[in-house]
Amino acid sequence: MAPRLCIISAAARRLLGNPGPRLGDPVTAAAVRFYSKDNEGSWFRSLFVHKVDPRKDAHSTLLSKKETSNLYKIQFHNVKPECLDAYNTLTEAVLPKLHLDEDYPCSLVGNWNTWYGEQDQAVHLWRFSGGYPALMDCMNKLKNNKEYLEFRKERSKMLLSRRNQLLLEFSFWNEPQPRTGPNIYELRTYKLKPGTMIEWGNNWARAIKYRQENQEAVGGFFSQIGELYVVHHLWAYKDLQSREETRNAAWRKRGWDENVYYT
Repeated sequence: MAPRLCIISAAARRLLGNPGPRLGDPVTAAAVRFYSKDNEGSWFRSLFVHKVDPRKDAHSTLLSKKETSNLYKIQFHNVKPECLDAYNTLTEAVLPKLHLDEDYPCSLVGNWNTWYGEQDQAVHLWRFSGGYPALMDCMNKLKNNKEYLEFRKERSKMLLSRRNQLLLEFSFWNEPQPRTGPNIYELRTYKLKPGTMIEWGNNWARAIKYRQENQEAVGGFFSQIGELYVVHHLWAYKDLQSREETRNAAWRKRGWDENVYYT
């Protein structure tokens, strides 16, 4: 699992309705986890791991939301350390315009700078309302957007590398929505064994209920194009102490330990 702690940019705070500074956090705690009261039974059941039945439908059909056709793109930009401030200023001047322009069927869900994890990194999450046609519509229009082409030219001077993925959202997760802040955000990334995505989804469809009390669940996604068999979970907390308390509370709920074990 690759976690990141990020601070959200000023432009994204305005888009997400956040009046204060935002971070995004993927701190992993190396701590001993004690199973629930019936851990002996849980251990016995673990001997008989659930088998995944052969499927004739694509994972995207079985796991994604049926009532929406949203497609997400996540971008990871590794910025030259000396250029990070200039990079943030440049993106804050250009990207919100695309978000607000009704001619582009896309919305900027969030901009973050990584605090813990890969340093000097910017993360952008876009939503395309209308799926792949909306994505292609945006790409074709951007080819003729002089301001955006100039933006890309300037941005390229500041980057060491970049990568992206196209994602779908799990049917049982919340859709990312604007929320009041300030908050910190934790992006937890998991690389699954091929063939286990359905099993992962089955477990988390039951487990997500244990992580809803404090509204910390922002969004859950799985990759469609780019590196495959990758899952991203995005969480929001008031601060690091709130994160610690919320996560510890989950371990006191019967059933949460089994989800962690099986996944």
